[in-house]
Amino acid sequence: MTSLALPADLRRDIDACGYFPDLIAETVAMATAGERVLHHVVHHEATFARDEIQRHLSVLVLTATRLIVGHTDESDAPGEAGQAMSTTESVALDKITSVALTRVVAHPERHGAHRSSDIETWLSVGWGTARRVELEPAHCGDPDCDADHGYSGTLAADDLTVRMSVAADGADNVAALVSFATALQVASGGGR
Repeated sequence: MTSLALPADLRRDIDACGYFPDLIAETVAMATAGERVLHHVVHHEATFARDEIQRHLSVLVLTATRLIVGHTDESDAPGEAGQAMSTTESVALDKITSVALTRVVAHPERHGAHRSSDIETWLSVGWGTARRVELEPAHCGDPDCDADHGYSGTLAADDLTVRMSVAADGADNVAALVSFATALQVASGGGR
């Protein structure tokens, strides 16, 4: 599958993470199958589990017809050779039900003068694969009532959430996530 090439800027961003770049590039190239990449974002994060650091890399690719979501994790079992698990999911743009972009802005009072900045960004995308339920005891409003009113809650799409911050990922990566999310909002039906 090495004959499938990625755009130079996408390959550069994957290489910059230093986390199994050949495996990740090949996995993403297989998923794009030569379709033109319009936008992309690469997110490298580390999590701490007991006394270990485990790395995770997400690659989001927007083509004219699909959102491609790639995830790669390392899996090291004690006494065994290291392993990596790399998965891609391809979602047709017309199947995306929501794209939410949240920006945390420092000094919002200065925003019009371009002296404010995004310090954190969240991208949430839903397409109906996973749902999250949040329940809490229901209340009737009477402070003296001790009756059981059941539960109330929300059901939310929770297929993909990516968070980047200036402190952890740098201003350029935060800006890249905002740009990607904006393009995805338009491509998935913002103008329909």
